[in-house]
Amino acid sequence: MAQLELIHLNKTFSPKVVPVKDISLTVEDGEFLSLLGPSGCGKSTILRMIAGLELPTQGQVVIGGQDVTQMQPGDRNIAMVFQSYALYPHMTVYQNLSAGLRLKKVPKAEIDKRVREVAQILELNELMQRKPGQLSGGQRQRVAVGRALVRDSDVFLLDEPLSNLDALLRENVRAELKQIFEAQQAPVVYVTHDQTEAMTLSTKVAVLNDGYLQQLDSPDRIYSHPANQFVAGFVGSPQMNLLTLPCRDRHAWLGNFQIPLPNLPTIPSEVVLGIRPEHIRLAQPGERPTIQGRVFLVENLGMYKLVSVQVANSQGSPVTVRTLLSPNEDWSNRELTLVIPEEVTHWFDPVSGDALKL
Repeated sequence: MAQLELIHLNKTFSPKVVPVKDISLTVEDGEFLSLLGPSGCGKSTILRMIAGLELPTQGQVVIGGQDVTQMQPGDRNIAMVFQSYALYPHMTVYQNLSAGLRLKKVPKAEIDKRVREVAQILELNELMQRKPGQLSGGQRQRVAVGRALVRDSDVFLLDEPLSNLDALLRENVRAELKQIFEAQQAPVVYVTHDQTEAMTLSTKVAVLNDGYLQQLDSPDRIYSHPANQFVAGFVGSPQMNLLTLPCRDRHAWLGNFQIPLPNLPTIPSEVVLGIRPEHIRLAQPGERPTIQGRVFLVENLGMYKLVSVQVANSQGSPVTVRTLLSPNEDWSNRELTLVIPEEVTHWFDPVSGDALKL
């Protein structure tokens, strides 16, 4: 198997269109890396440069210690699963699975052995003589994954392979993909804008925005220790509360309520407080710090209700804070006292957006 390295990778289409800006990262054997970010952040361009479908303007792509930056895609020993499946419509499932091996002139007995093994793993045995037009979306997706698996490649690349599936099928295929690639020892790079896919499938997540790498870390660290305000707001559903608050007397002021600041070298005039809705709860007697406000919007999410609370502010407009509360209560138009646990708060610089070093 092989390690994948991206070294100061840059792609420039024009002075105003630079989708990838100085990306460096490493994917080890057996690691599953998701490139996560909004549309236009550069994730698909990075994948295409790894595959050899785009040439970097600067930087290197290294697979197994070999610089493959200038190599043709067919010479890189990578396997790619496309968003659109990219199956041959006139070929059967068996022929689609074996197409890449036949092009490489692998012996027939070896082709049949590999195809049968992969078909067993993906439960495609009953579909081998069907053509893509006779398959469901989930079945076609499994064939596309199978075509990559039979190749015994150094690196697997997946470009939003679940985006064409409906929600229930996407959940089922996602679970299948996790099991399949846990059994592989090659690096996997997976492009998605869906944070649920990234967090559930990956051993590492690279969060991208505007062509820059914002944070490269485990899913747990991405969620619990976001490197900056963008990562904090992008990862997590419902979205983290991000509140720009004035500071004085070593406290941040949320409306008319004081929240103690952490131990900072210098106290700024303003700070961004980040706290996830799932971490804000109804206050018990004696708990601090607390805030009070009136409910003005309730959204039913099934397991919880997403409750938006307006906190009065003598210095301007009310501040809106969202929390997840029990679905069994009617929270409409109620006055609530909420606690903000200090151990799960995040603090960011309002200018740079970076997490403050405590």
